[in-house]
Amino acid sequence: MGALARDGWEVTALSRGGGRDAGWPQEVRVARADREDDAALSAAVGDGCDVLVDMVAFGEGHARQLVSLAGRVGSAVVISSVSVYEDDKGRNFDTQAGPGGFPEYPVPVTEQQRTVRPGDTSYSTRKAALERELLAAGDRLPVTLLRAGAIHGPYCRTPRELYFVKRNLDGRRRRVLAYGGASRFHPASVHNIAELIRLAAPRPGTRVLNAVDPEAPTVAQIAAAVDTVMGVETEDVLLDGPPAAGGVGDTPWTVPVPVVCDMTEARRQLDYRPVVRYAETLPETVTFLEERLAGRDWREAYPKMFQAYGDLFDYAAEDTWLAARQA
Repeated sequence: MGALARDGWEVTALSRGGGRDAGWPQEVRVARADREDDAALSAAVGDGCDVLVDMVAFGEGHARQLVSLAGRVGSAVVISSVSVYEDDKGRNFDTQAGPGGFPEYPVPVTEQQRTVRPGDTSYSTRKAALERELLAAGDRLPVTLLRAGAIHGPYCRTPRELYFVKRNLDGRRRRVLAYGGASRFHPASVHNIAELIRLAAPRPGTRVLNAVDPEAPTVAQIAAAVDTVMGVETEDVLLDGPPAAGGVGDTPWTVPVPVVCDMTEARRQLDYRPVVRYAETLPETVTFLEERLAGRDWREAYPKMFQAYGDLFDYAAEDTWLAARQA
């Protein structure tokens, strides 16, 4: 919001709470509406706007809702996800727990990689359905779809960094990492995503672009970077293969094969250059997490994280495994 305002756009931030971020320029207006309420969203758009940025669009219904505003909206920038990709054998994020196994994507993944069949059965298929509907209506509503990686930054409701921050706060100085700590799941800073939005806003067009950071660090590198910010030293215990029983060695970043995306198209089409690198963003993320966790159960502070990953902090199972390994 701030970047668009500083570029001279008249910005209105729409949310259910109608709140304002302390970092936004005063010129940013705020409005309250539930995006599930078609009439409320239509009223917020009013006589029209040049660009509509949608951070929460999800599924066919939201796509049709946006398309219904064609004629009053000049163009749209909509956040999608790299989870829409599947490999050449039809494996994707939805098949990883089943007999198909985890997908083996090319490194790096380009926007030309095949995607899952649109539907309403999972996060991935619903994002694919969103994309399909919006791209089909591109002649009426130009749309830039940004396929974001593992989003990180303050206010994230499922911050993967929570895993390492809480462990450090709890005094855990040994951590087990599966797959030798080499898992790579491409992160995407909110600052880099904001830059892509800023660049796409004055360039209406129908396109799909990856939205990730300039590097994809390993899970061990991410853990070490968090340690540096927090001023602690931790010993890594590396597992050559998958997590042990009880999820020992698993993290929100853990994948058996790399998930790394290519940003060539964003550079070509938008002249995009990243504004931050992963380690540069960590101090603000860690500080935000520490403040939000202070005096609270992590499941209360981050309920969606608990829903997505379950109990991330089974220290008893980890201690049992470490003791057996030492013995």
